[in-house]
Amino acid sequence: MKDILFKYLTKYTSFSDEEQRMIASEIRVDEYKKGTILLWQGDVPTMCYFILKGCIRQYAVDALGREVTSNFYTEEQAVVIYNEHSESKGSRYTLTCLEDCVLVVGDLATINDTFHKYPQLETMTNRMTVEIFGSVQEDFADFVASSPEERFKSLLHKRPGLIERVPQNQLASYLGVTPESLSRIKKRVSRL
Repeated sequence: MKDILFKYLTKYTSFSDEEQRMIASEIRVDEYKKGTILLWQGDVPTMCYFILKGCIRQYAVDALGREVTSNFYTEEQAVVIYNEHSESKGSRYTLTCLEDCVLVVGDLATINDTFHKYPQLETMTNRMTVEIFGSVQEDFADFVASSPEERFKSLLHKRPGLIERVPQNQLASYLGVTPESLSRIKKRVSRL
């Protein structure tokens, strides 16, 4: 599993092999069972994650009590709720493990200490954040400008394995359609 970490350390830093092994030995890696809640909506986020194995769902419960899925995170994706700008500091989302997960876990309160000890990690984090933000902007613009069927096709293209990993009702919520509409879309797309 730590091979994934070495891949990112090599891509974004110039740490020697020895420095990489030292950093990897200090990094906290935890296993979480399917169904584990990592963060409840309303709680103040204290941790960040990087997925080595598994799938995490991000969702919010709206005013009518419906769960609205806003993202799924899978292998080699970072999961962090940035809300320092918010008055309450409480998360607008719940994060839950949809599968058994193996995660790199970072404590947001001590992250600056880690960056002070290993300045290249801050550079790596900043580069990854810029890449993720750019991707999120593109995905959001595409999402807003596309039909539900186009969203589904885009998901098939960009994240083909996700459809088998998540329940259809959650996938439908993520795509902004009902589960029945998603079934019809799947049938139309499968005939193409």
